Amino acid sequence: MTQLDDTIAGPDAHRPLSEPEREQIQRRTVRSLLVSQVCGGMGLVSGYSVVALLADDITGNETLAGLSAASLSIGAAIASFPLARLMARSGRRPGLRNGYLIGAVGAFLAVMAAITRIFILLPIGVMGIGAGSAANLAARYAAADLAKPERRAQAIGTIVWATTLGSGFGSLISLSVLDPTGQKLGLPDYGGSFLTGSLLFLAGAAIVEWRLRPDPLVLAGGIGKSITEGRLPFKAAMGRILRNRRARVAVLGMMISQGTMVGVMTLTPLHMKDAGQSKNAIAVMLFVHIMGMYAFSPIVGRMTDRYGRYPMLLIAGVICVAGGLGAAYSPADSFIGITLALFALGIDWSFGIIASSGLLTESFPVAERASIQGAGDLCMAGFGAASGISAGAIVASRSYHDLSMAAAALGLVLVVAVVATWMGDRDREPLVLATA
Repeated sequence: MTQLDDTIAGPDAHRPLSEPEREQIQRRTVRSLLVSQVCGGMGLVSGYSVVALLADDITGNETLAGLSAASLSIGAAIASFPLARLMARSGRRPGLRNGYLIGAVGAFLAVMAAITRIFILLPIGVMGIGAGSAANLAARYAAADLAKPERRAQAIGTIVWATTLGSGFGSLISLSVLDPTGQKLGLPDYGGSFLTGSLLFLAGAAIVEWRLRPDPLVLAGGIGKSITEGRLPFKAAMGRILRNRRARVAVLGMMISQGTMVGVMTLTPLHMKDAGQSKNAIAVMLFVHIMGMYAFSPIVGRMTDRYGRYPMLLIAGVICVAGGLGAAYSPADSFIGITLALFALGIDWSFGIIASSGLLTESFPVAERASIQGAGDLCMAGFGAASGISAGAIVASRSYHDLSMAAAALGLVLVVAVVATWMGDRDREPLVLATA
């Protein structure tokens, strides 16, 4: 720890920070989160890229393949609020560390599923990976704890961008490098991707434990001292969200952005595989999709700070409609058409998550934020899980076209909700950023 870390971590941990101290700690926090996000993002995607393929290889059932992929969102939903409550009690570091450790265990269970061909180990393991995903998502809030109000979305966007390196690289090499390497080591198909993910989650946990000091949420004053200050039960947190129109549309934006992305992306690899497209084509599609999710997030963050949360949420809804329609009407053997549609759904996710996260964060006082953010992430992950499960059933009973049209319809719902809330705010009072 540096001299500044020792000073802050001592008896005066809750004293007001000078502006230079705040800036220095914020820079250290962001740098630490950037490195952990690279590890966590690659750990997540290197395994998740092959979940549906491994499930289909074991069972030959598209519905079970969709369920296995959706287990990631189920695990994230289960873990998000408990991790948030832990953060509200003890700070960001314990929550992020524990989420990554659970992700490492989950990825190892998926390796065992590949080895033993026992299917049930796969969805259980992927649920554990979902906890790692919840930690990855929660890191965006840690970057905003000490950020100035006019830079919150930019800080969130920077952390989301960091996942580009890990997630994009992981998706690109999971089938072309990690899987063949695992086979050379004696692992079965897809085992190498999951083993790499387990090791990278462990690295992410170590980086958070070592580098995320001092804890940004502690310094921001966000550690609740009673059940009514900070450590809100889920019911109380959801009550606050439902009574706040800005929070309602923020959580809706997170849910639709996550749900449409997960639902369509989960079944697209199988859709392409059934049409005769190669593993390399699927890997490139996933890479382009993930680039859409993360690569432009710093620009999206700056745009959100400059032009406002509502315009960016409106853009997210419009792009979601376009991406859903593109996926629906692209032929199954059209690599370019499907890839461009999934790229659009990735861009939609970036706009939706960054703008919604900023809007949700600034809608509540700092002492309540961790629990409120956890409740929002639980709704987001839960809807993503429902979308992933539904995706397999929709494709099995109807078609990939209908799945993509459903995503477009949800994008339209978001457009209507944002316009209605935005007009209501303009009629009442301007959006005032919380300065705490």
